[in-house]
Amino acid sequence: MPLQYVNRLEKTYYLHEGVTKTGKPRYYFSLKSEGKLLDNMPEGFEIYENPSGQVYCRKVPKKIITDEEVALVEQGMERFSKIEYYKIDVRQKTIRVFITNQDTDRILEIISSGSGLKEARKLLMLAIDYSPYMEFVLTDDKARLFIVRRYCFKGAVDDWTNVGEPDRLDELVKKYVRHLGEDSYYELF
Repeated sequence: MPLQYVNRLEKTYYLHEGVTKTGKPRYYFSLKSEGKLLDNMPEGFEIYENPSGQVYCRKVPKKIITDEEVALVEQGMERFSKIEYYKIDVRQKTIRVFITNQDTDRILEIISSGSGLKEARKLLMLAIDYSPYMEFVLTDDKARLFIVRRYCFKGAVDDWTNVGEPDRLDELVKKYVRHLGEDSYYELF
């Protein structure tokens, strides 16, 4: 049976094998259930779903950020932030926090009037999308020091900007995640 993966948007993806221009195998996920489908994940590869719900077959990356560090950010979001809907993504030396682009409370209010709150939450998860707002970048591998960066939304400047000084991740999480979804976020420099 072909390898299938259902993403957060409840779309089913199938693992395919193709060929590069140089004749090497190429692995990818597609919504199409026809073609050269694989039954198993190739050795050294993994399924990766980005915060937007796109699904990829990628080589297993070298682990730089620890599971404990990711858990620190998760716990910090639960403890210090008012944001209910968020995603955390790890790439190389960066832990990135994505938050929703929509007013989720208002959407829930509208759709729960026609159905129960549980069903409304399920529908909400299918409708919302996420954008990156904050990231923690490892700057010192040995001392495990990070710097915080926030996304700057100033028209022509749309880019990441550093906030504060390098510090331990737990201290940075405690100090900065509380600003997500708040006006004070735009005052961080």
